[in-house]
Amino acid sequence: MKTIDFISLGCSKNLVDSETLMGLMEAHGYQCTHDSDDPQGDIVVINTCGFIADAKEESINTILEFAQAKTEGRIEKLFVMGCLSERYLADLEEEIPEVDGWYGKFNYKQLLKDLDHLDRIENAPRHITTPSHYAYLKISEGCDRHCAYCAIPLITGKHQSRPMQEILDEVRYLVGQGVKEFNVIAQELTYYGIDIDGQQHIAELIEQMADIEGVEWIRLHYAYPTHFPWDLLRVMREKPNVCKYLDIALQHISDNMLSRMKRNVSKQETYELVEKLRKEVPGICLRTTLMVGFPGETDEDFAELIAFTKWARFERMGAFAYSEEEGTYSEQHYEDDVPEDVKQARLDKLMRIQQNISAEIEAQKVGKTLRVIIDRQEGDWFIGRTEYCSPEVDPEVLIPATEQLTIGNFYMARITDSEEFDLYATTKF
Repeated sequence: MKTIDFISLGCSKNLVDSETLMGLMEAHGYQCTHDSDDPQGDIVVINTCGFIADAKEESINTILEFAQAKTEGRIEKLFVMGCLSERYLADLEEEIPEVDGWYGKFNYKQLLKDLDHLDRIENAPRHITTPSHYAYLKISEGCDRHCAYCAIPLITGKHQSRPMQEILDEVRYLVGQGVKEFNVIAQELTYYGIDIDGQQHIAELIEQMADIEGVEWIRLHYAYPTHFPWDLLRVMREKPNVCKYLDIALQHISDNMLSRMKRNVSKQETYELVEKLRKEVPGICLRTTLMVGFPGETDEDFAELIAFTKWARFERMGAFAYSEEEGTYSEQHYEDDVPEDVKQARLDKLMRIQQNISAEIEAQKVGKTLRVIIDRQEGDWFIGRTEYCSPEVDPEVLIPATEQLTIGNFYMARITDSEEFDLYATTKF
């Protein structure tokens, strides 16, 4: 039996693609492992990211590492798929001839056909690589929002919604496999359905998912602020298994920056959006992403961003410095004129402010009782999450391992202490 090591780089959408191909490979007799600390397979498949410079560098370095392993005879074959090869196929084929086959973002199933000389392949269930109690659920691919800085539409093309019944069938199957928590992902989930009949159907999809027996948590990722589907908030209020959690990237707040970024939203509209989200869903946890150092960002623009961050008090916030990406509107029309040291200083200041906000918000949970799912055990601690915490990116809840808990189960836990980004709790109270 041939063994294949899969290495997934980049976002959770890439991870779903890896899981899909792993399932197909296993249905055809291969043994697959994922992100092994010590890959020992006959074949290695690298699923790459091509979003920003750091991600591209990581992908190329990983390919070169395994190209060397192939040259030394430690692996037989090397294949590459994903966003990097989708975008730079011709250059990569020329520069790294050790790779046996290059596949993009959409034709990766062809890898199996080529490997086994097949005319066609049958569908097979995904091989879930996350802990068995949660999974990522991709509802669409691509994006029709052409933000000035973003290369995603150049890589993945136009938005394509998956058929609703197909998604619901997958949820039912995964529930049958023991999945309790679904992290719904898309480049822009509020656009779901627009390409099918011109209507937003995200609220309908989430409502139908919530009615499936065995679905304990649904969490929503990557919403866009313009033309927000307000009925989604009704679903969030009425369905107890839809987490009061929304990942909505806002990027900036000054009208100057929002206009130059081509975000199609104003400062006033953004403030009103945050206010309405908190009013319509009391206790909602908002996660956002902000950018500093975009071309033309002045000290005044940055001051507005700082004021907005202090006002909004986001429960979760990530931030990054602008990185010019070839082919984007900003690369073609703007000068990357904010010095790197200024970008870094602004990023550091913004994150210091958020660190204090996060510490204050987490401290307010001490003494409260929250529902927690247990993800794993590390040393003397069970590591869990509340509904306000997405896997891998958000704060966690640490519970003493002496409490005899079961991984994948839910418990009511009393919060006993807090740090800037994590909580401590007990189930004995």
